[in-house]
Amino acid sequence: MTTVKTLLGLPGLRLRPRAGTDLLDRPVTRIYVTELSDPGRYLSAGELVLSGLLWWHEPGDAEPFVAALARAGAAALAASGADSGGIPDDVVDACVRHRIPLLEVPADLSFSVITEQVVLALAAASESARKRLQAAAEAPVETLLERASAELALPCWVLSGLGRVVAGTAPLPMPPEEAVRRYAASEPGPLTVLPVEGRHAVPWLIAVGGALSTAQTELAEELAGLVGVTRARSVPRETPVPDEARVVALRTEGSDESRDVLRELLPGALLLESTGDTSYAATALPPSATELSTVEPLLRASRILCGVSDPAPREEARDTARHALAVAARRRGRVVVVPAGEVAGHELLLAGAPDGLRAALRRRVLGPLLDYDAEQHTDLVHTVRVFLECSGSPTRAAKALHVHVNTLRYRIGRASELLGADLTEFADQLDVYLALRASEDRPG
Repeated sequence: MTTVKTLLGLPGLRLRPRAGTDLLDRPVTRIYVTELSDPGRYLSAGELVLSGLLWWHEPGDAEPFVAALARAGAAALAASGADSGGIPDDVVDACVRHRIPLLEVPADLSFSVITEQVVLALAAASESARKRLQAAAEAPVETLLERASAELALPCWVLSGLGRVVAGTAPLPMPPEEAVRRYAASEPGPLTVLPVEGRHAVPWLIAVGGALSTAQTELAEELAGLVGVTRARSVPRETPVPDEARVVALRTEGSDESRDVLRELLPGALLLESTGDTSYAATALPPSATELSTVEPLLRASRILCGVSDPAPREEARDTARHALAVAARRRGRVVVVPAGEVAGHELLLAGAPDGLRAALRRRVLGPLLDYDAEQHTDLVHTVRVFLECSGSPTRAAKALHVHVNTLRYRIGRASELLGADLTEFADQLDVYLALRASEDRPG
C-alpha cells in the first residue's frame, strides 16, 4: 500500500512535510493536478492533490480549497509556492485546521516528474498487493476479505444476491438487500459493487466501502475472482439437525437450480435429497415467500415452488413437505410457498395421488353428473360443490347460490339420483367432495 510517507521516500522528489506529520500513514490511491479554487466536485478519496497554488491571491483563499480536499477525503496536498515566495501561511494554517497533510514541492521540481514517480509507485504497490492477495488464494473467504481490506484501506464484504451478508470486515452501512438492489439497477451509492466470478444459481457480489482508483478496481476484481474459486471448491457446512425438524421441499420448474437456491436460502441446512429441479433440506427456519420472490428474477426457472412441513420426525416431515409441494404445484403464481399447517388434511392426501388416479376418481364418482351438465347446459357440479362446502346445509347453500331453498333441495335431489349417492350422508358427501377437489385444474 502506498502512503503519504511512501512519497516522502521516493528518490529525487525531495518533498518536505509542512503540516499533518501525524497523518502520513494515509493511503494514496491516485494523483490529481489542479489549479481550481474549489476542486471539490472533481476529487476522490485517497488522492494526492498537486497544485502550484495559482488560485491563491490573498489570505482567506486557502479555506475553500483545503475544505474541499477534506470533504473529499484527499490523502494529502503537495504544493509549490515558487511564484509567491513559498507556501503562504494561510495554506499551512488551513491544512492544519482541516487535518490535511501538506507536502512542499521544491521550486525546481517539475510536476510531470512527481506524477511519473507517484504513478510508478502506485503501480508497483498494486502489483505487490495483488501478489499478496494471490498468496492467500487457498484461504477462506473471511481471510481473503481481511487481506483485501488491508490492501485497499477500505472495508470489504461478500453479499449474496438474495441480500445476505456472507462475510465482511465491518458492519455494512446499509441493508444488504438495498446494496444488491442498487447494483442490479446500476444506481450510484456509497459502495463499489462487483460481481463474483462463477456460475451459480444465486450470484455473489463483492462490495467495497468507497470509490476505487483504477489500481484498486483491479485489486477488487482479483478478489472477486479468488472468492469465486473459493466458493466453487467449498463444501457447505451443514448444521446438525435433530431427528425432529421441519423439512423444506423446493422445486425450480424448468431448471436444475433447486440445490443451489436451497443452500443459499438456508445456509447450514442439512440437505436430504436433490434430484435437479427438486431438493429437500431439514432446517429450523424455513424460507419465506418474500425471500423466494427476491431470488426469482435471478433464476432460469419458470416458477419456484416450495412445500414446508411442520416439525416432525424427519421421514414423516419429508413426506409432508413433498405433499405440500404437490399442493403448491397445483396453485397459480410464479412463486408459491405452501406450509403444511395451512393445508387441509384431505388436500395433503390428494396431493400425493398421481394425476392418473385423480382423473380416474373424478370420472368414476362424478362422471354422470359431468355428462348431465354437458348435455343439459346446467351446472349441478357447482351446486353440489357449494352445498358440501356449506356443510350440507340447504339454507346456507341456497343463500350462497342466490336461489330459493326449495330450488336448492330439488337440485341436490337430482344430483343424488345421477350420482347414485345420498348427499345427505357423510360417507357419500366425503367421496363426492374428494372427487371434486381431485378434479381441480392445474395452474396455467
